[in-house]
Amino acid sequence: MKPTVEKSFQLYDIVEMKKPHPCGTNAWRVIRMGMDIRIKCTGCGHSVLMPRREFVRKMKKVLIPYQDDSRQDELKTES
Repeated sequence: MKPTVEKSFQLYDIVEMKKPHPCGTNAWRVIRMGMDIRIKCTGCGHSVLMPRREFVRKMKKVLIPYQDDSRQDELKTES
């Protein structure tokens, strides 16, 4: 049995999949997380819904992790 490597990703991350989209772009934004994952092509805007297990198998890596800048601003004003 193969050891499983946990791939970590978050909502709004930009990820690279194993195969590029027909429009030529291989960067997708995660726009929904749950039992199913919805990703949106950053090139043409096409969205795809797939089961989490399939998404984890097809995802290569996180290209750009999402950073919530509005939350950082809130933390600065509280200090």
